[in-house]
Amino acid sequence: MYLTPVQTLLIILAVALGTQVTRWLPFLLFPENREPPAVVRDLGKLLPPAVMGLLVVYCLKGVSLRLAPHALPEGIAIAAIVALHCWKNNVLLSIAGGTAVYMLLVQVVFAG
Repeated sequence: MYLTPVQTLLIILAVALGTQVTRWLPFLLFPENREPPAVVRDLGKLLPPAVMGLLVVYCLKGVSLRLAPHALPEGIAIAAIVALHCWKNNVLLSIAGGTAVYMLLVQVVFAG
C-alpha cells in the first residue's frame, strides 16, 4: 500500500501525539504534591511481579522436558538469574547475566 507524504506525516504526528499523551498523562493526573489513590499504589506494587511471572511463563511455554537438551539451558539460565539477583540484587545485572548464560549455553554448549 502506497502512502502519500501527507498521510505519512499524519501517521507520524498521530503516533508522536499518542506517545506524548501516554508519557505525560500520569504526571497530570497524579501531581507530586498529591497522594495517588490506593488502587494506583496497589497496582504499582502488584503489577511488576505479575508481569515478570507472565514473562517467565511465556518464555518457558515452548520448552520440552522430553526432547533434548531437556530444558537444561533454560534451567541453568534461570538458576544463574536467581543467583545473580540474590548476590547483587540488581535487575539489570540479573537480566543481562541470565541472557548471556542462556545464549552461551544454546550457541556453544548445547549447539547441535
